Amino acid sequence: MMNGYGKSDNIIVPKKEPNETWRGEEALEGRVLAKGNPSKCTACRTQIRDTMPGALERIREAAMRRTGERFTALYHHVYAINHLREAFYGISRKASPGIDGRTWKEYEGDLEKNLEDLSARLKRGAYRARLVRRSHVPKAGGSSRPIGLPVLEDKLVQRTVVMVLQEIYEQDFLGFSYGFRPRRSPHGALDALYAGITRNRVNWVLDADISGYFDTLAHEWLIKFIEHRIADCRIVRLIRKWLKAGVLEDGKRICRKVGTVQGGSISPLLGNIYLHYVFDLWSNQWREKEAKGNMIIIRYADDIVMGFQYREEAEQMLIQLKERFERFGLQLNPHKTRLIEFGRFAAKDRAKRQAGKPETFDFLGFTHICGKTRKGKFTILRKTMRKRWQAKLKEVYCELRKRMHDLIPKQGAYLRTVLLGYLRYYAVPMNRPSVKAFSQAVQRLWWKILKRRSQKHNLSWGRMRRLIAKWIPPVRIYHPYPLARFGVIPKARAV
Repeated sequence: MMNGYGKSDNIIVPKKEPNETWRGEEALEGRVLAKGNPSKCTACRTQIRDTMPGALERIREAAMRRTGERFTALYHHVYAINHLREAFYGISRKASPGIDGRTWKEYEGDLEKNLEDLSARLKRGAYRARLVRRSHVPKAGGSSRPIGLPVLEDKLVQRTVVMVLQEIYEQDFLGFSYGFRPRRSPHGALDALYAGITRNRVNWVLDADISGYFDTLAHEWLIKFIEHRIADCRIVRLIRKWLKAGVLEDGKRICRKVGTVQGGSISPLLGNIYLHYVFDLWSNQWREKEAKGNMIIIRYADDIVMGFQYREEAEQMLIQLKERFERFGLQLNPHKTRLIEFGRFAAKDRAKRQAGKPETFDFLGFTHICGKTRKGKFTILRKTMRKRWQAKLKEVYCELRKRMHDLIPKQGAYLRTVLLGYLRYYAVPMNRPSVKAFSQAVQRLWWKILKRRSQKHNLSWGRMRRLIAKWIPPVRIYHPYPLARFGVIPKARAV
């Protein structure tokens, strides 16, 4: 980057500071270093830095040190061969190809040559984004979710850009944002929600759902938000190319000025950046200046849950949230956005009014219920959502019908993989009855399928028990209690 000091590898807009330890005028002008300037600033500097380790670490350190300043020289990290190679091996090997039909294995066959060609095209500005092939994946409620399938090279470059930008935005994102971030998971958001409601005086819960979030992101607003932190016009130009590339659906090309295709490597990061400026910063400021009682915020991608001590503040937030979202092209789903009475005092207060049991809400696949421990203390019961439970069981049954005449070891290996994945997500404390019922339902389906392999089956339940013991994993709780895991996270940063 060229600046007032000459050619250097600075990645932010520089401020004039005397005797700065990481760039000294004396070193660039060939003079002897002044006292206090370390000799490391005379190290060899290049634009690509293929052989210099820790480039991403330096970006992260600069983002931490200089919050609010704009990064001006990031593009050379995108076309660096080592970063492209790392991004390539981070792509799923079994992902469906895009419109060009190029698979991961085909690209790996001549990897170094392909990466050198891609790097050269990126460097000279000859890279072009391709159309995204769109398919539809069924959802638990019976509807479908549109998923984009970019070509392999688009996914590769997007993943490289994410590797670079993530180092910057991870220093900016707030603690109550959990979706699609490194070292964060849905269970972290669930634990934060549990801790926030049980540790604070939360009496009302606002469960907000955004209608078609990824399909309604305004491109111009998104670019403005990115330019708050990124001043490298080549990075911004890349993002514009992906947004304007369009999708191919039923043989027709569709181009829109809103929305980002789900399925691309960069879509989750763009979604987080958009809501960081539209919701996170605004709601955090609202909590600090407007809320008089306790207030908690948890966001996982476009799923938002907020807790309030006072109903008046919750209603005020709902009204202002609608106005805020409409300003930036987003809308709350009126059928899924609800304000309910929930918390440690909800059951008692509703009993006085003869209003029945406290209502429940769904978040990240679990139904949250006001409950009590064996000692009579308030707790939150988390039960697998009924729709998710039924949809997964239906999926397993359909797959077993396809595999009806496979060898029993192949069927058993498939069911073992499915159940282990299910248990590792849903086997949380106090949800054992639900996951046990699911396991038993899968066992009955397997027995039913095996009996249909022949009109004269002789599969007794005794033999079936032996197959179950061999292939079906035992039901156990895979996650600790929320407060045991969440206790090591600073509460102010997490909720």
